Amino acid sequence: MSVLIDTVAWVRVENGRILCARSRGKDVYYIPGGKREGGESDLQTLLREVEEELTVGVLPATVSHVGTYEAQAHGHSDGVVVRMSCYAGDYRGTLTASSEIEEIAWLSYLDRAQVPPVDQLLFDELKASGELD
Repeated sequence: MSVLIDTVAWVRVENGRILCARSRGKDVYYIPGGKREGGESDLQTLLREVEEELTVGVLPATVSHVGTYEAQAHGHSDGVVVRMSCYAGDYRGTLTASSEIEEIAWLSYLDRAQVPPVDQLLFDELKASGELD
């Protein structure tokens, strides 16, 4: 039986690089975001997670769906799949790593090996569309 981890992620690409975050004690970078809580919508999850991780507010009126990706979950046993619903959007505030985030980084396609499988699918699509260097 497979297990699905349902997540929402914020795709922020600037100057050919994508914003990623590394949580404390983790060995890979992730697209910022996280798991839905209770009956949250994708938008509610996105706004909450980005504010928790990066201390900025995503502007709801600017949010658009980028794509949804599924792959084996990094660091989990076989059959555990993560579904990542990705959204782009403008923000207000200054990007700052919160207490749960060790580091934020702007990664290029050359850094693809430093992100989990589901994030690599997004990297591939952004590279193919010319958005990611």
